This record gives sequence, structure tokens and C-alpha cells, in this order.
Amino acid sequence: MHSCPQSFFTHQRRYRRQNCKDARLGYIGKARARRDEVKKVIDTAKTLGILNTYRMVMNKLDAPSSLGYSCAGEVIAVASDVSEFKIGDRVACGGNGAIHAEVVAVPVNLCVKLDPSVPLEHAAFTTLGAIALQGIRQADLRLGENCVVIGLGLLGQLTIQMLQAGGIRTMGIDIDSRMVSLAAANGCDLAIERGRADLEQQILQFTAGQGTDAVIIVAGTDSTDPVDLAGTLCRKKGKVIVVGAVPTGFKRPNYFKKELDLRMSCSYGPGRYDPEYEEQGLDYPYAYVRWTENRNMQAFVDLLRTGKLNLKPLLTHRFEFREATKAYQLILEKQEPFIGIVLKYDLQKELKKSIELKVMSPILLHLQ
Repeated sequence: MHSCPQSFFTHQRRYRRQNCKDARLGYIGKARARRDEVKKVIDTAKTLGILNTYRMVMNKLDAPSSLGYSCAGEVIAVASDVSEFKIGDRVACGGNGAIHAEVVAVPVNLCVKLDPSVPLEHAAFTTLGAIALQGIRQADLRLGENCVVIGLGLLGQLTIQMLQAGGIRTMGIDIDSRMVSLAAANGCDLAIERGRADLEQQILQFTAGQGTDAVIIVAGTDSTDPVDLAGTLCRKKGKVIVVGAVPTGFKRPNYFKKELDLRMSCSYGPGRYDPEYEEQGLDYPYAYVRWTENRNMQAFVDLLRTGKLNLKPLLTHRFEFREATKAYQLILEKQEPFIGIVLKYDLQKELKKSIELKVMSPILLHLQ
């Protein structure tokens, strides 16, 4: 696929910027940032020895790694066993294959067709949209119910808009007043800063004194505050859905007394991390798994097609790919407010549809 825009890192999604930050750290810094991997290294050293393990680690640390997992573009070639797509199709893609590159190779279950009316720079956010949508599906809300979204970065803003498209009354909470204002401007029924003293009272008043039906957490933080707050805001028998990177060592009383349902949301949806689904293209039966990660992606691009979502105020920056380092600099140094960022490629550049590898002749040695 000829990659066009690629969605980038977003406001308040700290853990999605980790690869970017790690790349700038020294060896000691990388070790501190990846403690789980350090433990694996120690275990490996016990088996393979210190010298062999050292060589493996140094090769890994010095090797460049691909970034990105969401893009949109045009199909330039398909495998012989692919019938769902043809050359020239405009598509959105997700997963480990949808990296920042001019040409990407993506399995069929991680690729969806686009209507001609959907801008590629909006379709580039399809993977993020699927992540937000899976959180909503885990909340299992009904028409007329209400939901609090904690964290109003890009995922939170998308979540708010999709909840509204489904007839759910929305409340948004964030520590950043700018994100609160943006959510309110895009139709959030009640948008509140986390620091407000009357926050709980506002939520109770909005929900007729009952508490919210569900809380979807899309914030990224080392604090347990989002999970504890969710327990406070939920009604009895309510649901708390964790989408973002937050610790779950929460306070027990609210979850115990209200019998709250705490659920995790697995990325794009069913099929994620299943090699047979993602890599081999084996689909789940429609009747038994209504919403897979591919069907979530399809649902998101359909919302774009029908105009149910407004991504214009969420797309704050565009960079040509040759200026990608400026995009990373903007994020790391927080030079100015940002939410959604896309990298754009040169669509006029001639691309090869195949790669020829030269076979080198062996060197013959006379060993004595």
C-alpha cells in the first residue's frame, strides 16, 4: 500500500510516546524506562552467559525500530490470495504493519476500504477510532443512558463524539482546561476540569442524583486518581472501563459497596494479539463475534463517511514526512498545544511495486 497520511501521537497519551522518548535516552535511561525488559535480560544471562547476553542487548539497543500503527493510503499491489481489495482502492490500515513509511504491507484483517468522500488525513486516525470504539462497546451502554469520559485527549474526544452519535449523554473530565473547552465546543453535554471542587456535585446533578451509568478512562497517568474517581462517580451496579494506561490499585469501598463492574478494553477489539486473526487472516464468525477489530475499523470509517464525527478541530498539525523530526520535537518539548498530528508523504513519487534482492556470490576460501 502506498501510504499517505499517518496518524501520530496525541495529547495525554503518555504511554504511546514511550518509544519516541526511549529513542533519546542513554543506555542507563533506557534500562530505567524498561524495567521488565531488564529482568528478562538478567534471566537470559543466567542461561546464555553474560557475554552472549551483552552482545544481544547491544544489538537490540542500537537497532532502529519502526514507529506508528495507523495510516491511510492507496493500494498499489495485492497478494495472489487476496480478493477483498484491488489496486487503486483507498484504504485505512492499523497494527504493527501500518508504520511510518512510504510503502507498508498490511494483512487483510487490519485493512478497510474507504468511501471517496472520506479525506485520507481523517482516515489515518482509524486505528485510534477503533480503540475508542472498543472502549464504548465494553461499556455496553443503551440509548438514553449517560457516560463519563476521564481524559479528553484525542481518544477522549473521539469517545465523546461516538457516544453522542449513539444517543448517549456525555460528561467529560480532564486536568487541562483547553481540552475541557474543546470537548464542550464539540458538543459534550457537560465538560469539567478535574480540579473543580464541585465536580462530584455537578455529575450527581446531571444524572438526577443517581451517578453515571459508566465511566470510560482514556487518561494516561501513574496515579490511581482516575480509577478512584470513577468509583465515586458511578451509580450502583455501574461500569468502569479502562482504555488508557492507568494503575488499578484502587480504593476498595466504592467498588465493593456499589458492586461496580471493572472492565479492561483490549485495544482495537476482538482479534487483537491473535496471530491467526491478524497475520493469517482468519476471521471470527459474524454471528458469535459481532465486533472484531476489523469491524470496529469499518464502523469508524462509516461514521466518517456519514458525517457523524468531526475530526477537523482535532487535527492540529500536519508535517511532511521529511520534517517528521519536527513533529517529535513538538511532542517531546511541548512547544505548543497539539492533539492530532499527521505525517504526509509525496504522492507524486514513483514507487516500485516489488523489490529485487541481489544474490551475492559466495567467497571461496582455501582453508589450511
